[in-house]
Amino acid sequence: MGEFGRTPKLGYVTSNAGAAANGRDHWPYCYSVQFAGAGLTPGLIYGSSDKEAAYPSRDAVTPEDIAATIYTLLGLPPDAELHDTLGRPHRVLLGKPIEPLLM
Repeated sequence: MGEFGRTPKLGYVTSNAGAAANGRDHWPYCYSVQFAGAGLTPGLIYGSSDKEAAYPSRDAVTPEDIAATIYTLLGLPPDAELHDTLGRPHRVLLGKPIEPLLM
């Protein structure tokens, strides 16, 4: 998984990250991820983008959902919390596991 997708069109600059006007810049709206390993449904393709690869058209997920899926596979319960030095609870899983990926 990369931290960003790339702009669907050349020359579309969206940040000050140094992208050239003839290249591709960061694009957080649509990206791809590959999962592999135990506990995953083999050969599954989940979700899709629009015809320009600009936005999800089906089964959009968030980075929090991706993290929740990984944590679930590691055995972390969905209601897991960590407490800071003042004893305040903070939820570990802010997203929801991508259920079709899980066997």
